[in-house]
Amino acid sequence: MAEIISTADAPQAIGPYSQAIKHNGLVFISGQIPLDPASGELVGGDISAQTTRVLKNLTAILEAAGSGLDKVLKTTVFLKDMNDFAAMNKIYGETFGSHKPARATVEVSRLPRDVSVEIELVAAC
Repeated sequence: MAEIISTADAPQAIGPYSQAIKHNGLVFISGQIPLDPASGELVGGDISAQTTRVLKNLTAILEAAGSGLDKVLKTTVFLKDMNDFAAMNKIYGETFGSHKPARATVEVSRLPRDVSVEIELVAAC
């Protein structure tokens, strides 16, 4: 049976979806954008600041699911501008440390609320 995961430590879903779904030992986390969960406002700043917020949101949801960054199997990074790849990748690498999940990174023409980055992931729990 699938379990809906929700935490106040990450932005609430802004549409008809869940923050995450836990099923058969896996957690599937919906794409996170750089929203501050306390204020509901977008985090300003460059791609580094936005990536940092997105990864904090993902970490909070992972923890609510009984998982963690060290159990992430696959991520998908959506960038508005591939020129931001190096800066995003630096923050991403610092956050994951020696753990290196599988990843795809794609440039997209537009993201929700016109943010620069969105990341989704699948992890073991």
